[in-house]
Amino acid sequence: MIYMDNAATTIHKPKEVTKAVVHAMNSMGNAGRGAHEEALDAARTIYSAREKLCKFFGAHSAKEIAFTMNATESLNIAIKGILREGDHVVTTALEHNSVLRPLYEMQEKGVAITVVKSDDVGNISYEEVKKSIRPNTKAIICTGASNLTGNRIDLKCMGEIAKQNQVLLVVDASQLAGIYPIDVQDLNIDILCFTGHKSLLGPQGIGGLYVREGVDVIPLLSGGSGIDTYSKTHPALMPTRLEAGTLNGHGIAGLQAAVDYIESIGLDVLREKEMNLMWQFYQGICDISNVKVYGDFQTKYRCPIVALNVGDYDSSEVSDELLMTYRISTRPGAHCAPLMHEALGTKEQGAVRFSFSYANTKEEIQIAIDAIRAIAKEA
Repeated sequence: MIYMDNAATTIHKPKEVTKAVVHAMNSMGNAGRGAHEEALDAARTIYSAREKLCKFFGAHSAKEIAFTMNATESLNIAIKGILREGDHVVTTALEHNSVLRPLYEMQEKGVAITVVKSDDVGNISYEEVKKSIRPNTKAIICTGASNLTGNRIDLKCMGEIAKQNQVLLVVDASQLAGIYPIDVQDLNIDILCFTGHKSLLGPQGIGGLYVREGVDVIPLLSGGSGIDTYSKTHPALMPTRLEAGTLNGHGIAGLQAAVDYIESIGLDVLREKEMNLMWQFYQGICDISNVKVYGDFQTKYRCPIVALNVGDYDSSEVSDELLMTYRISTRPGAHCAPLMHEALGTKEQGAVRFSFSYANTKEEIQIAIDAIRAIAKEA
């Protein structure tokens, strides 16, 4: 099997990640639920992971990092925790449903939404972002990169707009974390939502969010915390404020090992390989008759994703052919990115997404190029 669906989840994890998860499952107790060695081991691992992620994302303090099960939960916590009736929010057409659906829920509760549209290659206008700010704007909420086209958003520019207008910047880093460095202080990010199972190379079921100290996020959940048992309200201090119930300690152990691995190899080294593979693929298919590629490839400021269609074929047909004939795993359809497909004119056809990781090889890329060339001849 040639796996090219890494924007959905990476399956080729470092062996250190698997080892860490197995060790945790056989040794870790419940953090904050006892003074025995197993509980303390869990607490140490979780705190160590907070510190590593704090450093990894350029945060000020480990208490600014709260753990969740994925970016979707993180975004729900952030969006529902900061927005109230009468607020206004600015977002973009590049967003995943993990941003859009919580926003639509809040719209039903009296929150106004402005969606900054994209052009036909999937880029937005930052002047339009500026023009969209209102007196009651509470936040700019945006992805770091489109999961469909791989186009990146200029977070430095977004951070400056947010700072100048004294609004919050909430970022979905699902497609960015583990590929490009993210410094939340330099970029003026107030809330960063991330997941562990994509380019961070961790297990599924573990994610988190960074919340800048002083930003008040009302908890989505309440319950057991291991502290203040006799209080009728959930603890108010971070990170416990946003963490109710038993944390996924096994996943956290795996995510910590994944971050260690990334740092040992080097984020730049991993990204350079992934981007070289992406450009090899793009250059091999961009001039094939009947093949249309989506996104902005005039810039290197992008993620290792290539979305395409072959003639009038439904994207699912092409993806099925790639799987059954060539043993290549890709992602067809709408990719939970409805506004992006509307902008690209692919709402009915969808698109076939190839997304690459450090585990792919040049030989696999050539096989994929040859497969698209063969399918295109039949179109």
